[in-house]
Order: sequence, then structure tokens, then C-alpha cells
Amino acid sequence: MDGTLYVGVDGGGTHCRARIRDASGRLIGEGQGGPANVRLGSATAMASIVQAAKAAAALGGLPEAALGRAAVFMGLAGAIDDARCQALLAEPHPFSQVQLDTDAYIAWAGAHGGRDGGIVILGTGSAGLAVVKGKRFNVGGWGNVLSDDGSGKDIGEHAVRRALWALDGMAAMTPLAAAILDRFDRDQNKMVTWGDQARPTDFAQLAPLVLEHAARGDALGKEVMEHAAAGAARLAQRLLDVGAPRIALLGGLAAPLAPWLPQAIRTKLVQPEADALDGAILLARQAAERRVRA
Repeated sequence: MDGTLYVGVDGGGTHCRARIRDASGRLIGEGQGGPANVRLGSATAMASIVQAAKAAAALGGLPEAALGRAAVFMGLAGAIDDARCQALLAEPHPFSQVQLDTDAYIAWAGAHGGRDGGIVILGTGSAGLAVVKGKRFNVGGWGNVLSDDGSGKDIGEHAVRRALWALDGMAAMTPLAAAILDRFDRDQNKMVTWGDQARPTDFAQLAPLVLEHAARGDALGKEVMEHAAAGAARLAQRLLDVGAPRIALLGGLAAPLAPWLPQAIRTKLVQPEADALDGAILLARQAAERRVRA
């Protein structure tokens, strides 16, 4: 086991990252590859993963052949379809062994060191996951149409809708509403056209504007943040209800949203112990140790 390398991979729809540590935990290197969402196809995802691992090895001065003694754990977006996951694991690769799960699972492992606890990811989208006594619980994360409560997309979409109310005379015209409406020349038709084409990231780009105005006491900004906090709190509360002793908030909106959460939730919040890549490395090490014991 002394010569084993442990590789953690965190992959999504735009790129993937790989981190390599040796058996002592020493960082060897990190690298990046192309998209690695399982839904993009097994060959594409595995090629990106190998690309990222080779880049990490090269940065650490290791030859590509060294990946032949690497135990890899991949946490990938879209890894919820068993057939697609099996197809990916069947792809040719240079590693000694590979394991696969979701990107949320490796984030949990990193945040809590593999111990009982929950995470709520608050970024462009949102999702929650907890592991309690070996049992996994998933909440949210079902896509931007039916889910993503408390996310950047949720904040931006809610703010635009309320600004449109203000333009129609159904809500107060606050500075935040005015700032949003001015982006569309206060033209409802332009807002509708933009909304029809907007992606979740387009809505999420409005979140900083909402946060800025909410901090100034803007009534619309505060209302939107309270709405988002209620959505995030539902995710967190469910994880607490199933037995998670602590919750780590992750993602770009974790810190901004935390003060808006109910006090009962805030008392259960902890800082993540490590990131998702080190979570994947922990899981890779555990899988390798189980293999040796077997």
C-alpha cells in the first residue's frame, strides 16, 4: 500500500479537477480536464478524468505510468443513473482501481471527514445530502425547473418576478426593483424575451445585486433573501430531522445566506473540514483498504 497513489476527481458539465496524494497524505499535484458529467457520455467523461489525472501527475513530477498504481474515486455530476455509471466504469483507463459516486457525496465526505453529518450546497443550484449511521439521505437537487430552492437561480428568478410586479403596479418600486427593471429599459416584453432564453446562471448573476440591496435594507431585497433562506432552511431541516448532527453549507452562496437562516439552523452549522477533492481521496483510500482486507 505504501506505493499507492490516491486520486480524487470532482467533475461537472464544464470541467473536472483531479488531486493526487501519496500514502502519507502528501500532495503530489492537481490538474484539470474537460467536462465529466456522466450524462455527456462515458467516453467523454473518462477521457476528461484521465486528462486531469495526467495533468496532476505531471505537475508533481510523476510519469504517466505512475497512474497504474492509483486508486481513484470520482465524484461526478449526473452519477445517479446506474447504466451510465456502469458504462463509465467499463471505459479503458490507466488506474489500478476506480470508484464512482455523485459530486455531492464527495463533498459530504470532505466536509465531515466521512462521519455522520449533512451538507447543503448553495450555488447556482442547490441540493442537500446527509449520511447517518451508514444511510444516505438526499433532498433537493432535482434540477432548476422543479427544485433548486435557496439557490442563486432561485434568488435571481424571484427578484425579477417581483420587479415585474412593481412595474405592473402590483408591488412597491424599491431601489432593487428599479435597478433590475433598468436593465430591461423597463420594458415588459424585453423581460419576457430574456426570461424565455435565460439559463440558471443568468438568473444567478443577479444574486450579488440582491444581496447588496438587501444589506442596505431594501424591502424587495430582504423579501427575496428571506424567501431563499426559507428554501435553504427546508433542505437543512430535513437533514437534521433524519438525524444529521451537524450541517455544513457549501457553495458560493453559503456564507451570504447563512445569516438569513433561522437561529435553530444556524446553531447546527459547522465549517467544512476539507473540500470535495480531499473527500474523494478519503473515499479512494477507504475503498483501497477494503480491497486489501478482502
